[in-house]
Amino acid sequence: MNEAEIKIKRTESLLLELIPEALGQLNDNRLHELDIVEVKCSRGRSDAKVYINPHNYSEADKNTYLRQLRKASPIVENFCLKDQGWYRCPKLTFEFDTQLKKSQNIEDLFKKIAKDTNDES
Repeated sequence: MNEAEIKIKRTESLLLELIPEALGQLNDNRLHELDIVEVKCSRGRSDAKVYINPHNYSEADKNTYLRQLRKASPIVENFCLKDQGWYRCPKLTFEFDTQLKKSQNIEDLFKKIAKDTNDES
């Protein structure tokens, strides 16, 4: 791992800690319950995608959360700037994580293949 990758990982881990703390200080109680799964920074650390655990939220709920998070992102970015003393904070983009659902689908497929293989034997 080179020095630039280490800086990106450090920024990602800091944001993973700071974003839930910033959301917890907002007046909207709905945002307090969101679980931040992962933060991925761009190469130059100017942008960061924040992945949220989708739980069992409906599409309407997800859209509402994303709308609220878009409004709150400048406040969260400002919180990170002040807390860390950074000159510039990455522009935050929020989205729901789909990797968990994809991995569950893959596991289900493997189970089905194993069952079909056992049935044929």
